[in-house]
Amino acid sequence: MAIAGNPKKLAQDIAEGYLSLSAPGLKKYTSVDLKTILTNLGIVQREVRSTQVPQEDALLIKAKNMRLSRLRQAEMVLRTYCKKMRIPI
Repeated sequence: MAIAGNPKKLAQDIAEGYLSLSAPGLKKYTSVDLKTILTNLGIVQREVRSTQVPQEDALLIKAKNMRLSRLRQAEMVLRTYCKKMRIPI
């Protein structure tokens, strides 16, 4: 099944916590779709890292770190799934 909508928006939704990746949810995607999702996760991760937050604002720092954590977790789930299913990415 193809990715519904914009893959970058999918990665942004993962970063914001609206969506999470799981192995059963990844079964419907082809190897090309999985590679596209992985690429867009990296793009959004770079964008989040490049945002500047004031050092004295602890809540903004925490929010940025949570976004990065969600993106990294999604990336690891995707890579583990591909490794387990022997899908080259």
